Amino acid sequence: MAKKTSYFVLREKAVPEVLLKVVEAKRLLESGKAESIQEAAEAAGISRSSFYKYKDDIFPFHENAKGMTINMIIQLDDEPGLLAEVVKSVADYHANILTIHQSIPVEGVASLTISVEVLPQTGDVSRMVEEIENKSGIHYLKILSRE
Repeated sequence: MAKKTSYFVLREKAVPEVLLKVVEAKRLLESGKAESIQEAAEAAGISRSSFYKYKDDIFPFHENAKGMTINMIIQLDDEPGLLAEVVKSVADYHANILTIHQSIPVEGVASLTISVEVLPQTGDVSRMVEEIENKSGIHYLKILSRE
C-alpha cells in the first residue's frame, strides 16, 4: 500500500536552514543567476546531494498556489472597517474571494473564515497573508487548507 503524502504550511522561521538554502538554489537556477545545479548549490551553501534530496519537497508557498483555493481562519477585533480592510487586501493582490463567514463577536472578537481563489494575476500569496496578519486588530490567522 502506498504511503499517503501529507503537506504542511510552516512559517519561514520553523523551516530548517538546509531547506531554505534549497529554495535559494532553485531560485538561482530559475533566474539564470546560476547555470548548473553545482553552481547554485555552492552559491546557496549546500551540497549537491542536499539539493537533490529536497528539491522536489520544498517550494515557496506562492509558487504552486496559482489556481488554488486557500481557506483561512482569522480572529479579529469587532471594529468597524476591519473586515473591509481584510477584503481590500485580498482585492489588492487580485485574488478572488469565494466565501466569507463571520461569527457573532464574543467579548469583542469575531472569527472569520474566508476562502480565497488564487488566480494567475494574483501577487505573492505569502505577502498577502502576512499583510492581513499584521493589520491592527488581527489576533490570529491560520491557513486551514490549500486545495
